[in-house]
Parts: sequence; structure tokens; C-alpha cells
Amino acid sequence: MNRVVHFEIPAADPEKAIGFYQKVFGWQFEQWGDQPYWMTKGGEADQPGIGGAITKRQDAGQPMVNTIDVADVDATVEQIESNGGQIVEPKMAIPGVGWLIYFKDTEGNLFGAM
Repeated sequence: MNRVVHFEIPAADPEKAIGFYQKVFGWQFEQWGDQPYWMTKGGEADQPGIGGAITKRQDAGQPMVNTIDVADVDATVEQIESNGGQIVEPKMAIPGVGWLIYFKDTEGNLFGAM
């Protein structure tokens, strides 16, 4: 089975959003390289839950996205398309991490698969 392993929260003002999550939930953040992308740490690795990131919002309708861990992105693309889903961002390399796609399920919900 494949699990959700990451989330992305879009923000028009990432610094403001980071302050909110730090103050309310105690999350820690670290910017990923020089990208407008801040990784979260919301707990210890041996506790349940997943990590995520705050990202600079690209457009007003950008939703929060959950990313699912998959063994083979290319095979997942085939499965998504053959079962009524739609690829919205083709396979792209994430340096030091792997391959990522964004897709919509049959209900129009946006997800990542990595």
C-alpha cells in the first residue's frame, strides 16, 4: 500500500504562515535551498504523522496538496490515467529526493505522487 508522506500548504505570505504554525503548533521550519519552500518539523521521527512544507502560493486557487509515496512514478501515471485520473504536472526531478508528479483524482482533488 502507498501512504501519504508529505503535505504542502500554499501561502501568499509564507513568513506570516510560518509564524502562525510556529506559535499555534510549535512546528519548526527550514528553508529548502534558495527555493520559496520551507520544510516543517512537527514532531519526532518515532511519532505518528508526516512532515510537510509551506510554499509560496502560485495562484489564488492553489489548494493544499498531499503527496503519496509510490514505488514507480511512471507506472503510477499509467494507473492514474487508466482509472480516470488526470496528470496535471508531468514527471519532474526533485534533486536529492526523486521524481514527482501532480495529478487529479476522479473527483478533481489534487495530489502529488513521488
